[in-house]
Amino acid sequence: MARIGFLTTTSPGGSPTTDAFRQGLSERGYVEGQSITIDWRWGSGSTERFPDFVAEMVTLNVDVIVAANDSAGRAAQRATKRIPIVIVIIGDPVGGGFAASLARPGGNITGLTASGPDLAARRLQILKEAVPKLSRAALLVDVADLGYGASLREIEAAAHALRVQIGPRVDVSTPEALADAFATMTKERATAVFTVGGTMLYANRARLADLAVKSHLPMMCGPLEFVSAGCLMGYSANLADMFRRAAGYVDRILKGAKPADLPIERPTKFDLVINLKTATVLGLTIPPSLLARADQVIE
Repeated sequence: MARIGFLTTTSPGGSPTTDAFRQGLSERGYVEGQSITIDWRWGSGSTERFPDFVAEMVTLNVDVIVAANDSAGRAAQRATKRIPIVIVIIGDPVGGGFAASLARPGGNITGLTASGPDLAARRLQILKEAVPKLSRAALLVDVADLGYGASLREIEAAAHALRVQIGPRVDVSTPEALADAFATMTKERATAVFTVGGTMLYANRARLADLAVKSHLPMMCGPLEFVSAGCLMGYSANLADMFRRAAGYVDRILKGAKPADLPIERPTKFDLVINLKTATVLGLTIPPSLLARADQVIE
């Protein structure tokens, strides 16, 4: 029976991402507990125990390690050069030192990336459309996400072109820091929030959305799951689809493929999702032209 180690920042129980991964395995004929065993390791909103979890997986001699994000992938990368690693969401595969190139990763790591050309700049542009009077956007940076540097550079360039002042920048890495972060952004008179990264923020998205609404700050997030939790809007690749496709990498590796030869996939489509309920609470009227372009509107 094949054995997979699965490392994620989320909590035990069903979630859109882990359910999608299980679906991907099922589509390929795997039955958990019969033809495949999954050793789940849950960060429950934090990344602090990732090194310990990966050490356990190495001791268990799993056949593949599935890392949900950069932080999990980095912990796995440091622990083993032997066991194949599939990272589902790699922020910057080459710049982050995970792969030699997208086409030929070259080591024991492969997977998928949610990034695309000018993605962060596009998010800021959409936020400006939704909040035409936007003058000062705070950056809430999840430094647990290792790929945030490239996004920050994109945002700074886009802010200059859109005549949007950026600040304050507030770095967070734990759920406990979120309340103080919003207090700081409110004190500094930000008129909106732009999230950067998502490893810890994703696992605490309901708390994040609640704080944004209570602070009366429109917030641009990433994937659908953030918006479903109450974030005003998001623009991102479909995370559930990425986790489903990650099962395909696991399947190919179990059948003999080497991570070094499996190209890292980039998204071909990005979804715009808008939460009209949150807009109403914030007193915002989303322009009809923006609503017409949305892939999903939550009412």
